[in-house]
Amino acid sequence: MSNPNIEIKNRRASFEFSFLEKFVAGLVLVGTEIKSIREGKANITEAFCVFEKDELWLRNAQVDEYEKAKHYNHNPRRDRKLLLTKHELRKLQTKLKDQGLTIIPLRLFLSEKGLAKLEIALAKGKKLFDKREDIKKRDMQRETNRKFK
Repeated sequence: MSNPNIEIKNRRASFEFSFLEKFVAGLVLVGTEIKSIREGKANITEAFCVFEKDELWLRNAQVDEYEKAKHYNHNPRRDRKLLLTKHELRKLQTKLKDQGLTIIPLRLFLSEKGLAKLEIALAKGKKLFDKREDIKKRDMQRETNRKFK
């Protein structure tokens, strides 16, 4: 049976990017896609968001085919439309014009109503020295946790 607490995370995102602003968007899905997501068979690690004609689209996200659907299945890597308000879309478009900014998915989850939602972030890529700083902070935190346990 499906798990109501499905949460598919993009763990590489926090290592590769620094987040400026976060949004929660709905997804336009077909029936077999939501069934696969409810089984936890999706991957958003390599996904990114793109504007096309004032609409935001999720690209390169993999939602595996639903095993019981046979020939009525969906394309696992098809583009999926994201649902945001016009105000949020305009805000993202204006900020996206800045150099070095991108929109990346952070986590895919099911809402209380059972709808698939995607948390996205306006992000800026980290430099190598920023990544080293994050590794140092994480190691120091582990050491302090070990000392107090």
